[in-house]
Amino acid sequence: IATVVPVLLSLPLLLGPAVFQETGSYYLTFLYTGLSRPSKGFPRFQATAFLNDQAFFHYNSNSGKAEPVGPWSQVEGMEDWEKESQLQRAREEIFLVTLKDIMDYYKDTTGSHTFQGMFGCEITNNRSSGAVWRYAYDGEDFIEFNKEIPAWIPLDPAAANTKLKWEAEKVYVQRAKAYLEEECPEMLKRYLNYSRSHLDRIDPPTVTITSRVIPGGNRIFKCLAYGFYPQRISLHWNKANKKLAFEPERGVFPNGNGTYLSWAEVEVSPQDIDPFFCLIDHRGFSQSLSVQWDRTRKVKDENNVVAQPQ
Repeated sequence: IATVVPVLLSLPLLLGPAVFQETGSYYLTFLYTGLSRPSKGFPRFQATAFLNDQAFFHYNSNSGKAEPVGPWSQVEGMEDWEKESQLQRAREEIFLVTLKDIMDYYKDTTGSHTFQGMFGCEITNNRSSGAVWRYAYDGEDFIEFNKEIPAWIPLDPAAANTKLKWEAEKVYVQRAKAYLEEECPEMLKRYLNYSRSHLDRIDPPTVTITSRVIPGGNRIFKCLAYGFYPQRISLHWNKANKKLAFEPERGVFPNGNGTYLSWAEVEVSPQDIDPFFCLIDHRGFSQSLSVQWDRTRKVKDENNVVAQPQ
């Protein structure tokens, strides 16, 4: 392990954020995955680093390169990408060795298995406010670092051996603690010099309302909000100023371009002629937006939006 843990801890430039952005809070999170038997075309190892919920670089074993993505591909001086690639290649080697160790423990060296890891930190109001470092094997918790003890906590029988290796010398535990509490937050602050304006942007949602008739004659109204950032949003249907029960919330989903989308639906009988409103709350609006479905439109126009703040 003397050759394993030092490399593990010498990757302070590979990090990433979690995803739940709050005002004044920023996250740096690094997510990685190793596969014992990757399918054709899939890399054996891949890593993605995030700033808040935005991926800013990616690495995989096929290319052997760490490369900035999205708006960060246009940023100069944020990182030494050749050095980052070297570190990621070292990470790949150690990561896959750990995966093999686990498979050896379970005497299953030919099966298809997955090893995943995540580490990163958070700062709030420019001060360290949280950190995480944990691993999973085949989708189940494997081992995590508790920086308060400090120690690696095994969560799987095979992880006891991993803990012994990673704690063979006490200095490695102290370095892990220092990384989470000091190095990672300082790195995040440095990245924010290049990224704060992008992460702090506010994109209001575009809202459309559509309807469709279902078997039985009832109509489904769908309120779709898309292209918004940050991801927190609330939308629901109102009738006569009362919130309606609607199909289970769909959640918030990535839109493929760094923004998000979400929707809500409600089923209405033909006899119900009262107006229905979709109420949307998002930081991009100074106040709630209420959008009405206009029953006077003809069926051929039903895919058009009727957006009227009330």
